[in-house]
Amino acid sequence: IRKVQSNGKLTVSETDYSVSMRNKQVADSSSPTSWVHAVGDAIAGKPELTPVAIRQGETLARRLFKGSNELVDYDQVATTVFTPTEYGSVGLSEEEAVKRYGAENIEVYLSEFSSLEHAAVHREKHISARENAYDLEMPPNALSKLVCRKSDDNRVLGFHFVGPNAGELTQGFALALALGAKKRDFDKLVGIHPTDAESFTSLSVTKSSGESWVAAGGCGGGKCG
Repeated sequence: IRKVQSNGKLTVSETDYSVSMRNKQVADSSSPTSWVHAVGDAIAGKPELTPVAIRQGETLARRLFKGSNELVDYDQVATTVFTPTEYGSVGLSEEEAVKRYGAENIEVYLSEFSSLEHAAVHREKHISARENAYDLEMPPNALSKLVCRKSDDNRVLGFHFVGPNAGELTQGFALALALGAKKRDFDKLVGIHPTDAESFTSLSVTKSSGESWVAAGGCGGGKCG
């Protein structure tokens, strides 16, 4: 089951829009065509998410009837993959950040750790996954990552988290990125202990350093002591 746009029946070809192979309009609601506007899944190359479509419609309505010049900032769309171990992100991926600003301007901070719920039960690896008789501990199930632009005072361009309740973490931190948070703003935070989100208050290992970013011990995303 999938949705298909009816651009052919609407004679979109008679406008200054172009239509992709998937029958999606390439232009969005900021197109210069004043009498035709596209929102939601009809737009090619934009996130096919219900909250995005709602925001596009709201933004378009404010432009049409309230004199607003606001456009949707697609870089700041937070999203989550709801797999058993969730993945949440907002902002740029490391690859996109490098593409836009150059590898020399990007710094990546990482921490890999076991969430408190995962570590507290001391579950052992399945015997088929063990490399030897002493390889018993389950590997970390959480990863925190910030992609920062060094040439812009370490402004955080991308937030990424793998672990339990990633959607909840990502939605909260999305506001920080939308407001232009810097790495030092994350460092100033006093964490809620012991939570996975606490890991973002103490990220210190960079990918470029070559050091291991896998935490040794700790309580969830924080430090015990």
